[in-house]
Amino acid sequence: MSSNSSGKRLEGFFTGKGFYIVLFLCAAVIGVSAWMLAAGNETMEKELGSMGESSVNRVETIIIPPAQDETTQVINLDPPEVTIETAEEAPEAVEVFEESVEEVVAAPDYIWPVSGEIERGHDASRLMYDVTMRDWRTHEGIDIIAPLGSTVTATRGGTVISVEDDDLYGTVVTVEHDDGSQAMYANLAELPAVNVNERIEQGYIIGAVGDTALCEVAQGTHLHFAISVNGESIDPLSVLGA
Repeated sequence: MSSNSSGKRLEGFFTGKGFYIVLFLCAAVIGVSAWMLAAGNETMEKELGSMGESSVNRVETIIIPPAQDETTQVINLDPPEVTIETAEEAPEAVEVFEESVEEVVAAPDYIWPVSGEIERGHDASRLMYDVTMRDWRTHEGIDIIAPLGSTVTATRGGTVISVEDDDLYGTVVTVEHDDGSQAMYANLAELPAVNVNERIEQGYIIGAVGDTALCEVAQGTHLHFAISVNGESIDPLSVLGA
């Protein structure tokens, strides 16, 4: 009996104002659900949109350099030029100036022992008249006129092999040259300037013109000068020259 009354009450509720209340509640539930669904979709779209924009911004970001100011100076740094020398490149020719060299004139083999004219020449094969001895005889040398005391020098370098006082030719000095030839200086002053075994050079002072040669005392003061090669007398003028 109670169940029937409850059913009737429920039926009366839905038949009257209760029906509209239930309808309103259902509509409210549906609206809230739709609003929540829309709000969730919008939030999701915003999140997806923000993610997409950030990724796009990372990919499509372009760095634009600032515009150059007219006062900005642009400096171009070119690499330095490098020169490589190769073995084929020859060095520049250097001009060499040679200093002029004076011609060296070799010393003559023989020089005049004293300056003067020839008073009596050489003749070893023909007899000549001797004014002092007053006879005819050969003359193995030359007589060079020179004042008494004139300096007599070595015609060539060599070694003094004898200094003697000869009975006929007075004070005599004989010098042997390196090639074996010999020079005899006679009618010298009594005291010559060299000694036996002394080494002398060409032009060295041997002594002075004297008057000690008795065999030529009738002539003027002079030097009796003779040269021998391999023991044979030769004409001194052939080696002394003019």
